[in-house]
Amino acid sequence: MPSVHSIRGACAASVLALALPASQMRASVRPEVVSQPSQGSGTFNFTIFVRGLPVGNEQIALTRAAEGWTISSTGRIGAPLDIIGRKVQVRYTSDWQPVELTLDAIVRGQPQTLHTIVQGGTARSEGSVAGAPTQKSDTIKPDAVLLLPNSFFAPYEAVAARLKTAAVGSEITAYVAPAGPIVVRVGESAIDRIQTTSRLISARRTHLTLVFTGPALETDLWTDESGRMIRFSVPAQAVEAVREDIGAVSSRSVTVSRPNDESLKIPSNGFSLAGTLSRPANGSGKLPAVVLVGGSGPTDRDELEFGIPILGQIAGTLADAGFVVVRYDKRGIGQSGGRPESASLADYADDVRAVVKVLSDRKDIDPRRIAIVGHSEGGTVALMTAAKDKHVAAVGLLATSGIPGAELVLAQQQHVLTHSNLSAEEKQAKVDQEKKIEQAVMTGKGLDQLPAEIRRQVDNAEFQSILTSDPSKIIPEVHQPMLIVQGELDTQVEPSNADKLEALARKRKNTPPVEVVKVKGLNHLLVPAATGELEEYGSLKDSQVSPEVTNALVTWLQKTLVPSK
Repeated sequence: MPSVHSIRGACAASVLALALPASQMRASVRPEVVSQPSQGSGTFNFTIFVRGLPVGNEQIALTRAAEGWTISSTGRIGAPLDIIGRKVQVRYTSDWQPVELTLDAIVRGQPQTLHTIVQGGTARSEGSVAGAPTQKSDTIKPDAVLLLPNSFFAPYEAVAARLKTAAVGSEITAYVAPAGPIVVRVGESAIDRIQTTSRLISARRTHLTLVFTGPALETDLWTDESGRMIRFSVPAQAVEAVREDIGAVSSRSVTVSRPNDESLKIPSNGFSLAGTLSRPANGSGKLPAVVLVGGSGPTDRDELEFGIPILGQIAGTLADAGFVVVRYDKRGIGQSGGRPESASLADYADDVRAVVKVLSDRKDIDPRRIAIVGHSEGGTVALMTAAKDKHVAAVGLLATSGIPGAELVLAQQQHVLTHSNLSAEEKQAKVDQEKKIEQAVMTGKGLDQLPAEIRRQVDNAEFQSILTSDPSKIIPEVHQPMLIVQGELDTQVEPSNADKLEALARKRKNTPPVEVVKVKGLNHLLVPAATGELEEYGSLKDSQVSPEVTNALVTWLQKTLVPSK
C-alpha cells in the first residue's frame, strides 16, 4: 500500500539571494570523487538543487599556503536561477581573518563583478552590475566571515571552519559583500553517519540562523570529520547544495547500527541488493534469522519515516533477542542496484527470496529457521514470498492490508475526504475519479484519457500490482505460521484489516498457527500517537517503535522458530 515517506527535499539558489531585500543587493551580484582531504584541503563538486531537482553544480576548492587559506569555486546553475560563476574566490589569513573577496559572474544574463578588500577593520568593495559601477565601504569585525548574496556556496566553507570551535548559542559575525554585516547564530548540532561507496562519514549537522534586516533565515550546514562543508540546506527556500560523494544514489544515511553489523551484498536478478546483517552479541552455532521487508516507495534498509527508522529499530531489538536480522535497501534505492520504476510486487518478492537464499546458504544460519517480517506493503510482499518459498518458516505482518489493493487505496482516499471541507458532491466526484483511474490502471483501457500528470503517477508496475494484489488469493498458499500486528490508531491501514487477515489465515488447509496482536494508541508507523492521522506524523513526540510491537515479535519468533531435535 502506498505509505507516506519522508521526502529529502533539496534546494539550490542562495539563501541570501532569495532573502535579502532588493535595496541591499544593488551591488551584488559526474566528476571523480575526491577522498578525504588532508587537513580539510581539496576540491569537491557540489550538486545544486531547487525543490528537489538538480539545476547545476559548483566545484569548490579549499587550499592552504603559507600566507593563509583560499576558498575558490566555479559553477553553473541553470533555469530558473540562470547563474554562471566564472570566478569566486575568498582569501583568509592562516587564522581565518578575512583578506579579500573576488567575484566574476553572470546572473540572469547580466555581468556582475565584485572586489572586496579588508584592511584595518574596513571592507572596501567596488564592482559593477549590468555595467553600472558600485563602490561601498563598511566597518566590519576583524574575524568576520565573507559571504555573497547570490547563489554561490563556496564562501560557506569559512563558516564550516568556524564551526569546529563554535559553541551552541554563540554568534559568528559575517559580512555579505557589499550589502553589509549579518550575524550567524549557532544552534544545536547532531551527528549523521553517511555511508558512501568508499567510506563511512561521521557528519556533523549544525543548525544556523542567519540574522539580517528582515526575517531571520533558518539553515542547516553539514561538515565532515575534517571540517569541510558537505551539505548546505535552506528548507524554507527549498534550496540545497550537496557534495557529490554524499549526494550519490549509492550513499545512504546510517541511522541505526550495531558494533557487529555486517554489510551484505545479495545477488538478485541481474543486480545486487545491499543490506545490513545484524548478529546477536553472544550468538554461536546455527542461529535463527529474520528478514525485514519495508513498505512502498523509495524505502531504504532502515525504513526511515519522519525521523523514525522503523526497520532499523526492530532489527536491533530482534538481534538483542538472539536472531540474525537482515534488512536491505529496495532495488534502485540506496546502495542497491536494479530499476524500481519497472518493479512489481512480484519482483520485490523475488528480491526477498534472494535474501532468504543467501541466508539459507550461510553456515552460521539454520536454514529451517528463517522468518520474514514485513511492514505495510512489505507484509504483502512477505506473504507472496512465503507462498512460493519453502525455506520461509514463518511470516510476520505489521500494519498490513487484508483487502485488495484497489479497495485499500480507495479507502485511504475516502478517509482523507472525510476530513476535508469539500461538499458531498465534490467528495463523490473525487471518489468516482479514483475509481475511474483504478479501473484504467488495472485494465489498461482508458489510460490515455487520464490527465498527463495523473498518468505519470499511476502508470508504473508497482502501483499496478498494488491495485491488483488480493490477500484472499495469496494467503491460501501460505502454509507457514503467521503473526498479525496492528495499531488501533492506524489510519492508513485501518484496524479492521487485521481481522480480515486473521479470517483468511484461519481458513487455510491444515490450519497453520495464526496470532493477532492489536496495540492501542499506535499509528501506521508503529509508534504512540494521539490521532493516528498523517498530519500528525511530523510532530510525534515518540520516535521509537512501540515495545509492545517488538516484544510481540520476539515472543512469537522464539516459540515459532524452535530448533529441530
